[in-house]
Amino acid sequence: MSKRLSEAAKLVDKRKTYKLMDAVTLVKEMATAKFDETVEVHIKLGIDPRRSDQMVRGTISLPHGIGKTRKVAVLAKGEKQREAETAGADIIGSNDLIEDISKGNLDFDVLVATPDVMKDLSKVAKILGPKGLMPNPKSGTVTFEVGATVEELKKGRIEYKNDSFGIIHVPVGKASFEKEKLTDNIKVLIEAVVKAKPSSSKGQYMKSISVSSTMGPGIFVEQKI
Repeated sequence: MSKRLSEAAKLVDKRKTYKLMDAVTLVKEMATAKFDETVEVHIKLGIDPRRSDQMVRGTISLPHGIGKTRKVAVLAKGEKQREAETAGADIIGSNDLIEDISKGNLDFDVLVATPDVMKDLSKVAKILGPKGLMPNPKSGTVTFEVGATVEELKKGRIEYKNDSFGIIHVPVGKASFEKEKLTDNIKVLIEAVVKAKPSSSKGQYMKSISVSSTMGPGIFVEQKI
């Protein structure tokens, strides 16, 4: 542990769960890196991540965005390409875009594709998959509603899903955000995860919630927000 992180950790009582606003206040105080640190929420769920029917996954539009404008690529044809351009997509293409991807050119943060071109993406699935860039209907990135999807992604729509340990990790803004904005974003995320509880999940659903900055220690948050 670095000296800076050690000093920051002294401000946190690991035995305590904090009220959300208090936790956010601490996170901002401890975000002393030379860059604007990302604030993340980590939610440990009481699910069995090995079971597909207990996967917790969805998309949400955070009210204040995440402090970063994502570069959106769209794979489509004809009128849908024009729709993507109007909506502000950064990269638009069809076979030419697939060719670029096959060469390892992944200069985008999220890829949206229309259903009719998904079969063509199979050629580069092994490149996109490991990077988490493969379009997926569950994340809303396989759609004919190209314009609306691009606009939502630009404004801060994000995807959440549990990892192999049953934990969800989601960025909710920057340390420079006002406390109220970070709190609003976190509340929206937690409410969405609660609503996404699988019907097959039994027992305690949410085990713990913590919040941290990129370079800071985790702070446990009270579940009743």
